[in-house]
Amino acid sequence: MPWFDGFEERRFAVNGSEIFARVPADRSAAGKPPLLLLHGFPQSHVMWRRVAQVLQDDYCVVMPDLRGYGDSAKPVGEADHANYSKRTMAQDMVALMQALGHTSFFLCGHDRGGRVAARLALDHPQCVKKLCVIDIAPTLDMYDATNMAFARAYYHWFHLIQPTPLPETMINACWQPYLHAKLGGWGAGGMGAYEEQAVAEYERHFSKPETIHAMCEDYRASAGIDIEHDRASRQPGAGAQKIACDLLVLWGDRGVVHRMFKPIALWQAQCAGKVTGQAMPAGHFIPEELPAKTAAALAVFME
Repeated sequence: MPWFDGFEERRFAVNGSEIFARVPADRSAAGKPPLLLLHGFPQSHVMWRRVAQVLQDDYCVVMPDLRGYGDSAKPVGEADHANYSKRTMAQDMVALMQALGHTSFFLCGHDRGGRVAARLALDHPQCVKKLCVIDIAPTLDMYDATNMAFARAYYHWFHLIQPTPLPETMINACWQPYLHAKLGGWGAGGMGAYEEQAVAEYERHFSKPETIHAMCEDYRASAGIDIEHDRASRQPGAGAQKIACDLLVLWGDRGVVHRMFKPIALWQAQCAGKVTGQAMPAGHFIPEELPAKTAAALAVFME
């Protein structure tokens, strides 16, 4: 596959931070329906490389690095981790799309990017035409269902949220084995699912202490301030929020979400639009394991 042919690298000063993104090199692409693709842990926008090649003829595909990841800014975490809350990260993305001239857009997020995308759809419903989340259940439901089986499978949720600098120090001491264990262990194809160039990009970022700190802050926020925001959104009465648009849910049939949760039912409870979805024959990293099927599912959904 070509390596981001048709895209260019740009940096955007938005929401008090700097966001790196790949956007269409051809300015006329801005006239196509905009599609924002958000990556997850422990990756960067590079995870979308093959999906983007399929969709770029019909969509204005925008692939940023989330705050704290890739080549985007990595601020030191605040005491309450608010600068890594999904609300703040969602504001980054809205500002990015506005800088590109897009007031509403299709939105898809994998893993952590899916959590940012869900919060974006709640806080900025006017911006999201349709939403797709990949291999996640709602954060609050996952934490509330914690048992021994979940803790074993998602131990990193509980390790990364420990006070700084303990998890950072431990991971920095053996960052490459840790990264490869996550990439290879959660996917159905092991490390064979990734081209050497992609692995090199993930290693380039993950080898930096500031990236490790930022990723820990992302998880610390999810276990604290994000839960506060989620609980507030679910309060009965006039203050309750639900995702307003249609929602597509994709998950891997070899992963934890498939084994331990009912993603369609959980997302239906949080969405006022139509919720559809399916299990895919994959592990966690579906856009890299099944790029053509992922792109096809998105294209049908966005019609």
